[in-house]
Amino acid sequence: MNTTKKYAATALAAALGVTVLAGCGGSDDDTPAGSGASKGSGSKTVTLVTHDSFNASEDVLKQFTEESGYTVELLKSGDAGAALNQEILTKGSPRGDVFFGVDNTLLSRALDNGLFTAYEAKGLDRVAEGTEQDEEHRVTPVDTGDICVNYDKKYFAEKKLDPPRTFEDLVKPEYKNLLVTENAANSSPGLGFLLGTIASQGEDGYQDYWKKLKANGVKVVDGWEQAYNEEFSGSAGGRKAKADRPLVVSYASSPPVEVLYADPRPEEAPTGVSTGTCFRQTEYAGLLKGAKNEAGGKALLDFLISRTFQEDVPLNMFVNPVVTDAKLPEIFTEFGETVEKPATVAPEKIAANREQWVQAWHSIAVK
Repeated sequence: MNTTKKYAATALAAALGVTVLAGCGGSDDDTPAGSGASKGSGSKTVTLVTHDSFNASEDVLKQFTEESGYTVELLKSGDAGAALNQEILTKGSPRGDVFFGVDNTLLSRALDNGLFTAYEAKGLDRVAEGTEQDEEHRVTPVDTGDICVNYDKKYFAEKKLDPPRTFEDLVKPEYKNLLVTENAANSSPGLGFLLGTIASQGEDGYQDYWKKLKANGVKVVDGWEQAYNEEFSGSAGGRKAKADRPLVVSYASSPPVEVLYADPRPEEAPTGVSTGTCFRQTEYAGLLKGAKNEAGGKALLDFLISRTFQEDVPLNMFVNPVVTDAKLPEIFTEFGETVEKPATVAPEKIAANREQWVQAWHSIAVK
């Protein structure tokens, strides 16, 4: 889950045509969430199970209803890992029709558990190269984001020090005690950063790299909120907390967010991105096997990669659209960073090694 989305997370309960359920709760008519509001193939409600950071404009969801005849009901279920765990526990009798939010670090787990029914969404020919990871079309790519080290521009300007640009830079003595990152065992950006170091240093070299990073004073905290808003000196929250770490693992989309929510709006972003430290995260949606409203679920998958929805994504979830014909908002193009060559690791490789990689990392970085 792209934790930067928390800037824009808002209650959608008042949105026209949208109902939000939380956790395993029921709807207003006391129908259990496990049975879904999509009661049978003739239902005009389609239930989207998702993580807590999903957000979309009211007008866009209304347009889906007008075009398809289906009303979207959201079932928010915690972070991406927790939401996926709940679907695995209820597989075959899903709580909704479509699941959104499984990313490439967890994709193989979802596929191995047989959660999805194959469906080739309309418009797949427009998605960016490399984002499709399943030849059977059990999932549809919806957005991409880059997990990267962010830096505090003011700090580096005052110190007359160039900010780090690559993974290799981070272990240099001039950056000692400057970096804060998240725990890879329970944080999506923390895991993404670990995977980025594995892609960069290799399976045989990442442990030695982390030993060097540990010796260079990297600080590990539980999650993104603490790292970015309490420890990072470049964020609005960090400045208020008098944070003293000018390097943080966050997202390439974080600088535009700092600008968007600043009052008054600055002429340039107060933070920058070390583009040689990025790991590409892709989020997917899939038609849940056993869905009560398959037709509605398929229509929703089509809509999630429509240009209408895709151009709504950046300023609501602060990630990039996955289709090539969607336009980015000006604040992204003016203040954002383009990551030309992000690190990636194949989902099947992550599946085979994730547990041992995290355990090895934990023994070095945390213990």
